[in-house]
Amino acid sequence: MNKTDLDIIIIGAGPIGIACALECKKHNWNYAVIEKGALANSLFNYPLNMTFFSTSEKLEIDDIPFISNNPKPTRNEALEYYRRVATSNELHIKLYEEVATVEKIANHFEVVTSKSCYKAKKVIIATGFYDIPNLLNVPGEDLPKVFHYYKEAHPFTLQNIAVVGASNSSVDAALEIYRKGGNVTMVVRGESIGERVKYWVRPDILNRIEEGSIKAYFNSEIAKIEEHKITIETPEGEITLPNDYVVALTGYQPNFKFLDSAGIEFSKDEKHIPVYNDKTMESNVEGLYLAGVICGGMETHKWFIENSRIHAKIIAEHISKSIE
Repeated sequence: MNKTDLDIIIIGAGPIGIACALECKKHNWNYAVIEKGALANSLFNYPLNMTFFSTSEKLEIDDIPFISNNPKPTRNEALEYYRRVATSNELHIKLYEEVATVEKIANHFEVVTSKSCYKAKKVIIATGFYDIPNLLNVPGEDLPKVFHYYKEAHPFTLQNIAVVGASNSSVDAALEIYRKGGNVTMVVRGESIGERVKYWVRPDILNRIEEGSIKAYFNSEIAKIEEHKITIETPEGEITLPNDYVVALTGYQPNFKFLDSAGIEFSKDEKHIPVYNDKTMESNVEGLYLAGVICGGMETHKWFIENSRIHAKIIAEHISKSIE
């Protein structure tokens, strides 16, 4: 297979990958963004009615204005914004092309994908963390009634639904399903609804739980999932509830296996943070950079679009010293 020679390969076409592409364009580098799914794939997979915690100006990249109907934009507005940024700037993005391997050979990288093979001087990994869900690891989790991603409430109308977790995504799903006629039970490992839940949503879920519209079991975990019921381990002992669907929104993690195969090292604790220089964003592999939320390892709440969009400029500044 013939190799395509490039200066930079960017893996991931989310907001930070797009920001990196804009920097490459400014420097007239020969680059390509490779994305295994749709443009801004993680955002595309967000719930249809999701509203961001951040305001629109904090989601802007490269000072390109993001205009939304309300201060906090919706998923659809964000998709429209990043799509327009990518298309109007004619960024070199290859979609539905999955990267299989990244290998450092002498002073360059060989990147093999599902469609082609590339040779590049530098590689930027900006793949986020939304592809691999944290599993419950309980019997029955592989049943088709179990979902680790949530899109919309309509399919759950008039059904018995267990929502696992107490994060923003869990609370949003529980409230929306309840309001669309689902019978919602929340199963929460901790003792309360998460403190990071959006401040305008938290009172809503607390009130619904207090009035009994949504049942919540705290300090509890699902022990077993069966076709028409679930077993929950609670402080008072095991209980069994009728159940049609389980929406397990227990968080996600980066593709550590892919990073490891590229030679990236990690912290030796449960955070599993990849090794990189925060002044340059270069990993322990020379010429291989990390950008965006992937830098947080298991601390997936540490980096967001608004505080990691600067990574693109940091990386470009460092690369410019060796390419130009």
